[in-house]
Amino acid sequence: MNIPLVDIQERYRRNKTSIDMVVQEVMAGGQYILGANVEALEREIAVYLGCRYAIGVASGSDALTLSLMALGIGQEDEVITTPYTFFATAGSILRVGAKPVFVDISPDSYNLNPALLQKNITSRTRAIIPVHLFGQVAEMDSILKIASSCNLAVVEDACQAIGAEYKGKKAGTLGDTGCFSFFPTKNLGCMGDGGLVTTNDEKLARKIRSLRTHGSEKKYFHETAGLNSRLDEIQAAILRIFLKHLDEDNSRRKRAARLYEYYLQNTPCLLPRRNPESTHVYHLFVLLHPRRDLLKEQLLNKQIGCGIYYPLPLHLQKVFSSLGYKKGDFPVAESIAETSLALPMYPGLTEEDISLITQVLQEID
Repeated sequence: MNIPLVDIQERYRRNKTSIDMVVQEVMAGGQYILGANVEALEREIAVYLGCRYAIGVASGSDALTLSLMALGIGQEDEVITTPYTFFATAGSILRVGAKPVFVDISPDSYNLNPALLQKNITSRTRAIIPVHLFGQVAEMDSILKIASSCNLAVVEDACQAIGAEYKGKKAGTLGDTGCFSFFPTKNLGCMGDGGLVTTNDEKLARKIRSLRTHGSEKKYFHETAGLNSRLDEIQAAILRIFLKHLDEDNSRRKRAARLYEYYLQNTPCLLPRRNPESTHVYHLFVLLHPRRDLLKEQLLNKQIGCGIYYPLPLHLQKVFSSLGYKKGDFPVAESIAETSLALPMYPGLTEEDISLITQVLQEID
């Protein structure tokens, strides 16, 4: 038995002929950065998501940073986000010189708890970054209502949630900007690094396009100090192929999640809960179990991939020690970090695979 946590080569095997062909075309064409494939991908993703503008960038991390830069957020500003997410979310706040302010998460969704937002807003708060963690959209109505009442920007971290919906609207189209990652393990992943920013605001789109090329709209003429954050042609060409299959692949993930729920219904595992107002695209299938470390050990002994997302909440990371947070400040995030385990999840996962995986879990009380 050898079942990986994520099978990142599966998409290549399914699309090998098409991928090999477009890579050869790009190589022969000699335009390797911000060419015709990047422009086409930006148009196609904007149509898919239902937004006005999509801007290809070098990574999801850069998408977050460029969004904050375009919004003019910097020194002395505060940005509210979750302590239970990948480092890049809060790291982008530090990169622009602002201060991350953490708010605990909801035990049901693992996403930012809107009920805790208001008391953390100060005169220095400029934005909120909700994360659509593991593929489920945060409670955006409440977040957007609070943001609007306090004149705050909303930057959606949709890096794990492309294709997910909230009340009929796609993740990444609800806030001022949406940020996506094309890291190879993502639901829409390339064969390297890549990212994208979405927005419906023409001025923001223009600013982000300038900032991704060193703050330049005209070559060698610079209005601001931006980044070198450009999506390359080979990755864009590959992503255009994968985009055609995204909904199908997300449906296969959902089917795998239903099978996990069926096989694990009478176990101590606390399974991911779905918000009835949103769809979940299961970038990861993360459950909770009081004996998480034993589960992990048993699965790995059977050559079944698994992972902990995330073992240490951000407020307890050394890099954020100057903020003054301590253990116990965000009990929900801390509890989930201590009990969460990600099971294998990818479109090619079969019912036989899931049956084998869950047999191991069923043996542990």
